Amino acid sequence: MKLIILDRDGVINADSDDYIKSPAEWHPIPGSMEAIARLNQHGYRVAVATNQAGLARGLFTMQTLNAIHHKLHQTAQASGAHIDAIFFCPHAADENCDCRKPKPGMLQAIGKRFDLSLKGVPFVGDSLRDLQAGFSVGCVPHLVMTGKGQKTLAKGGLPPGTTTFSNLAAVVEQLLNVESRVAETIEAARAALQKKK
Repeated sequence: MKLIILDRDGVINADSDDYIKSPAEWHPIPGSMEAIARLNQHGYRVAVATNQAGLARGLFTMQTLNAIHHKLHQTAQASGAHIDAIFFCPHAADENCDCRKPKPGMLQAIGKRFDLSLKGVPFVGDSLRDLQAGFSVGCVPHLVMTGKGQKTLAKGGLPPGTTTFSNLAAVVEQLLNVESRVAETIEAARAALQKKK
């Protein structure tokens, strides 16, 4: 099974410093749904890992968060895309939970859900804490320039091996290109072995 983990705000949908507090405030980044559809078409399961401290702050309710995620799923389906699971941390930063990124708890829960080691799994985020969380569990960190990405890049201190892309669509393009080249290399090696026989 192939898995990719995506942050939500700033990767899939437009971010807001005031939080996304209602379905009406949730808007996909152009090309993000089509990118997820391409991942699905190439056999990827897609999980979302998102900090949602607005819950703890009382900015929106669990019912509202569910409605936002319902809109996300519906928008994905309209583009032929499917998101397999959305994991979220409902805690404020000062609650010292294990699930709020950059801590690894949420990603470890994703690994358990899919019964998969996260070593080498692509993780796409726009903030340092996203990349740190992914790196801590063995994911390959990808930083996008949407959302807070440009500020994150300017601040520096990115985990080793972090690659940067303009948006989620560019990450997906690169991932699938690499996969295609690997498949071609394997096929060429098989053909060469057959000739020797």
